[in-house]
Amino acid sequence: QVQLVESGGGLVQAGGSLRLSCAASGNILSINTMGWYRQAPGKQRELVAAITSGGNTAYADSVKGRFTISRDNAKNTVYLQMNSLKPEDTAVYYCSADLVPAKGARFYSWGQGTQVTVSS
Repeated sequence: QVQLVESGGGLVQAGGSLRLSCAASGNILSINTMGWYRQAPGKQRELVAAITSGGNTAYADSVKGRFTISRDNAKNTVYLQMNSLKPEDTAVYYCSADLVPAKGARFYSWGQGTQVTVSS
């Protein structure tokens, strides 16, 4: 069974930094794009950043220059370094992975979410 487990969320003051991690485990053949989404109260889930297996990245305009996504393919892990955090970054952050399991069809997996709260 494939599982994505996030860590690294918490409470931080505006201007501070946090680093999120997400590790994929289970019988995985390969992982294509990995990404981070977030959902604030009363808002839709939105893409924050994504990274392909080859290292190509994409970011939401609201986080460009402040957040950096990276991954360690050997560890099936994706990271999100968040700097210069703002109160509007407060949300539940979800990890996602487009992966191929050892058995079965390709599918999109989601983590359980980790809360990030930025105080002003």
